[in-house]
Amino acid sequence: MNFPRKMTAFHLNHPTLSGLWYAFLWMLIGALVLSLLLQYSLLEEPQLPWSTYLVHAISIVMGGIVSGKRAGQKGWYQGAITGLIYGVLLLLISFLALDTSLTWSDLSLMIPTLILGAFGGVLGVNFSNR
Repeated sequence: MNFPRKMTAFHLNHPTLSGLWYAFLWMLIGALVLSLLLQYSLLEEPQLPWSTYLVHAISIVMGGIVSGKRAGQKGWYQGAITGLIYGVLLLLISFLALDTSLTWSDLSLMIPTLILGAFGGVLGVNFSNR
C-alpha cells in the first residue's frame, strides 16, 4: 500500500524549530562519530572536550543555516534564537543529568551559541532560493 507523500513527509514549517531539529541531528551524528573515534583509539580522552565543543559549534551553525534558509529574511535573528535555544536545552540537559549547579562559566557559553547561530542564519539567508 502506497501512502501519499503528504501523509508520510515530515516537515517543520517554523524556521526555529526546523533549525533546532537539524542542529540536534548534526549533534547526534557528531556524537556517533566521536564515539567511534574514541572506541577505535583515534581520539584520546584528553582531546574529547575540544572535540565536543567542535561538534556543538558545527551543529549550531548548521541549525542556524537551516533556520535562516527557511526564514528567508532576518537570518541573524532566526539563527541567534536557534543557537540560544540549543544552548539552553544543552544546559538544562547537563544540569538535570549531572545534578550540578549552574555557574557563570556555564552561562557564559550562551554568547558563543548566539554568535554561531547568527552566523549560520546569515549564511542560510544567503543560501536561500529567492
